[in-house]
Amino acid sequence: MHALIFAAMLAEFILKEGLISLKEIIQVWTHRSRLILSDEICQKVLSGRNSLDQMMSKNDLAIYGVNTGFGSLCNQVIPDKDLDQLQVNLVKSHACGTGEPISKDLTRLVMLLKIISLSKGNSAIRLSTLEFLVKMYNEDIIPVIPRFGSLGASGDLAPLAHLSLPFIGKGKIWDDEKIREASLMFRDQNINPCGLKAKEGLALLNGTQYSLALLLSSLHKSENLMTQLDLIASLSMEAFNCSTDFLHEEIHLLRNQKGQILTAEKIRNILHSGELASRIKQSVQDPYSFRCIPQVHGATRDSLAYIHEITEREVNAVTDNPLLLSDGEILSGGNFHAQPLALCADYLSIAMAEMGSISERRIYQLINGSRGLPDFLTSAPGLNSGYMIVQYSAAALVSINKQLASPSSVDSIVTSKGQEDHVSMAANAGLKCVDLVQNVTQILAMEWMTATRAWHFRADWKLPSQLQTLVDLYLNEIPFIDEDHIPSDQFKSTIDFLQREMGLS
Repeated sequence: MHALIFAAMLAEFILKEGLISLKEIIQVWTHRSRLILSDEICQKVLSGRNSLDQMMSKNDLAIYGVNTGFGSLCNQVIPDKDLDQLQVNLVKSHACGTGEPISKDLTRLVMLLKIISLSKGNSAIRLSTLEFLVKMYNEDIIPVIPRFGSLGASGDLAPLAHLSLPFIGKGKIWDDEKIREASLMFRDQNINPCGLKAKEGLALLNGTQYSLALLLSSLHKSENLMTQLDLIASLSMEAFNCSTDFLHEEIHLLRNQKGQILTAEKIRNILHSGELASRIKQSVQDPYSFRCIPQVHGATRDSLAYIHEITEREVNAVTDNPLLLSDGEILSGGNFHAQPLALCADYLSIAMAEMGSISERRIYQLINGSRGLPDFLTSAPGLNSGYMIVQYSAAALVSINKQLASPSSVDSIVTSKGQEDHVSMAANAGLKCVDLVQNVTQILAMEWMTATRAWHFRADWKLPSQLQTLVDLYLNEIPFIDEDHIPSDQFKSTIDFLQREMGLS
């Protein structure tokens, strides 16, 4: 019964006032829950739009983005009769993205985050406009967004313009894995675009939702990878016959770093039912890639905790401009500047690059013919190359990750005739982070493959129960092959196995 109730809850999600946790966002996104706007949300959006309409009818002052041009054209006042066309022109002119499109699934997350932001009522859009975006989300009408084009200030203008083109019957839509013109799909499905009124194009284009989606998706994967890392590193420790002295609780309490303490505790719990601590050792100390696992993995854990906090705040933020305030004023500000996200994406890239780096070093230690293991983990070295080139391939990924971890947030290029004279480059930081985290996912799969292969040569030893279960399941799915074969044929299956059997989404 509990499982059925939980499944029913995931089938739909009622958007209410109040804060939303990252856990809720990820559940709604990954389970593709149907969104429902609560009555209180609907009333708040209606009230916000009504305030703007009243202001426009009584006030002759220029309101940025409502009856003025944009960017450096902010002092150009637009006649009332052209205000709707102003918003249409904005969306069309800003749809300047380049490169291959981001995935349909990632675009769905951008839409979800945009819906949450607009539901706060401070963007002063019509309820029908928000409802149209919700309809697109619920009915899987997902726009095509090119990868590049955002500077991460004034919002993610170019990506969000592509997201917004269907509101005026333009742009492209995903049709399964193909791409169609929105106008043709709307014609076939008898869908009427809602159009845009004053302020609405700007509300859709301003905001950090593209950069935020890139960061959030990478953070989610990284948090999952940290769970994998505990188990993979533990198997590598078993295969390398490490000392367990470095896991002693007091050592880590003396350092007093939370992530380090937690990592050591998790690995102690994985290894406690095994015999690693009692085995005869060939060395007093282990290489740093083993002995410093709590310190290195723990530092990344602490980094992810900080990034999680900043990301969760941004999910619940209103980041377009201008904004309708609680006293009824509409004022311009800079909430669209994505500097917090740029720094977090760069920080996440650096932290996760280190996980790939230390993982590759453990692969190297396992294949270099030490501690009783054969050279390159083959029983016939020379005739067979074994896992020699698995380490090469992992090293190549580690190397390119060093380049991807170079920060984007330290860059800025002046735009819009100097009006937008400092930008965050958060989207570029996020795009690099997506690629880097995928590389780390691959490196960890390589370590798991190497560790299970190394364990084959420890036939008389026993593993802790959790690791033994995982190794048995893995070898049942991907059997050990003694002679040379094609390791890359097993990469995807290994990644899928690790995600599935370690309880990851």
